[in-house]
This record gives sequence, structure tokens and C-alpha cells, in this order.
Amino acid sequence: MIRVFAASPDLGGILHDPATGLNHHLPLRLTSQPPTGRLVLDDGELGPPISVSRAMPVSLCWSPLVRCNLACAHCLDDTSVHETDQLERHRVAGVLAGSGVLGVDISGGEPLLLRELPDLGRRVAGGGRTAASVTTNGWHLERRASELVDAFDAVRVSFDGATGETHDYHRSAGSFRRATAGVRAAVAAGLPVQLQMVLMRSNRAEAAAMVDLAVRLGAGGVTFLQMLPIGAGATVTGQMLTDDEATELVGALAVPAGFRLRLRTRAGAGGFTVIRADARVWRNDPHGTQIAGTKPLTEAADLLPEPVAAA
Repeated sequence: MIRVFAASPDLGGILHDPATGLNHHLPLRLTSQPPTGRLVLDDGELGPPISVSRAMPVSLCWSPLVRCNLACAHCLDDTSVHETDQLERHRVAGVLAGSGVLGVDISGGEPLLLRELPDLGRRVAGGGRTAASVTTNGWHLERRASELVDAFDAVRVSFDGATGETHDYHRSAGSFRRATAGVRAAVAAGLPVQLQMVLMRSNRAEAAAMVDLAVRLGAGGVTFLQMLPIGAGATVTGQMLTDDEATELVGALAVPAGFRLRLRTRAGAGGFTVIRADARVWRNDPHGTQIAGTKPLTEAADLLPEPVAAA
């Protein structure tokens, strides 16, 4: 599939995929003069995922609102966080656009509740350096898919099961029907779509069926996310798989050629950067089990890690 990525000459040339959130080496044909910024490639050119270590985050999540039309028990968001106004959201988008971050995923809350969401996506990507994606529960996606086409490079749609019974149990009645209709509309509009499923003991048996569902809906892949005990999810007990259990489960799945499959373990979520609705920089701990706010986002340098105090 021909789609948009974001590139940086760091480490000999890296490529960020806004659909999966993964990073890759540049295709060999581009390494002699590594490009910077957004570029269009055939995703068949991608090599295996790589780990990237640099001071400025390669990618981050921005949750510009806490409002949501659903109330998932395992949600990572903290609804007690203050939500800034529209003017402040546009300011944050501008800071992110010029920060050197390659990928910004706009999440929530439910981002499709924001009327100005397409404007935020365009502003994030407008500097020509950053690929923008949006993560949604899909409830309003069918209605708004056409608005997102020139604003986002990928859409990630959250599912908690491959059947209406399982998904609606975790979300609400009718949410599976609305989410699947939204995926079909986004695919029809030409948007790269990635399904996302938080792995829990109650839905692990539907992992293979989730791959099948993605194929039927025309989505390009599935990202399985290890449940994090953060936000509302900190109160949910008895549902978390170990990273080893999740790795074994996902590693046994049969997937079609060219299908985008990712497992984000808790260890893999360690240190990840989040801009919450209060316009502050938050960062997961190294184990992906806690998150803490650090400072207001006033300039790109605020995204850099805190300096370690001398002993």
C-alpha cells in the first residue's frame, strides 16, 4: 500500500509508521541521502521493526481532551485532568509540528468529539516533518471519515473483542456495530486503518478472530496492546496477561502476507511520552506501569527527558 511515513537521518536514517507506531530502517535506496520529514512509500519496502534511542521522542501520544462518549473500565486516561481550550490545543499542535517528533497520535478521551480535530491533524503535520494519526473508539467514524482524509495519515480504531458480544460488554451496546461501520467508511475513503485491541484474560481467545475481522473490514493490520494499570485501568484486577503470555499468544497467530501485526508489551510502553489534555508532558515509568506529569509543554525542549542530577 502506498502511504505516508515520516523520516529522519538519525542513526543512518529511520522511518516512522503512523499506522503501527513502529520504526524501521530506511529502504536501502534512500540511505545515501537520508530524507527528512514526510514521504510517500510503498509499505512493501519496509524492513523489520527496529528500536530507536534518542533524546527527542520519535513518537508520542497527544490526548487533547478527556471527554468520551464511552466509559471503558481499562481506559488509560485520567478524567480528573483539566482540559484546556481550543486556542491552547492549537498552540500545542504547533509546538508538536516543529518539535522533531516523527509521529503524533491524537487520542483521548474520544478525539472525534472535537469539531476542530481535522484542523489539529493538519497543523501537526503542516510543518512537513511529522506524520499524524488518530486513535478513536469508532462511534463517530462513519460520519466523519471523509473529513479526516487530508488531515491524518492513519486511523487506529479500538476494539475489545472480535464479536459484538465481547466488544459491547467492555464498551457499550451498539459500539461494535458503530466501530465496524466506521472502519469500512475509513477504508472506503482511502485512509490506512489499523485495528487496536487491549489484551485481557477475558478477550485473549479472540485474538485470532481479531486478525480475521481486520481482513474482512479491509484494515491493514492489528496492534495488540498489553493492558497498562494506568488511569482507570489501575482499578481493574485479574485481567492482565504477562508480557511472556502475550508474546506467545501473538506469536502463534497466522497472518496474511503484508498484514501489519504488532504487539506492544508493557515493557515496550516504558518511557513513552504522552501530552495530556492539561497540555503537560507526562511520561510512563520504565516498566509501563505508572505515569507521571513532568512540566507544561511550552516549547519543543520540554519533550526532552529531565536531566539526571549529579550524585
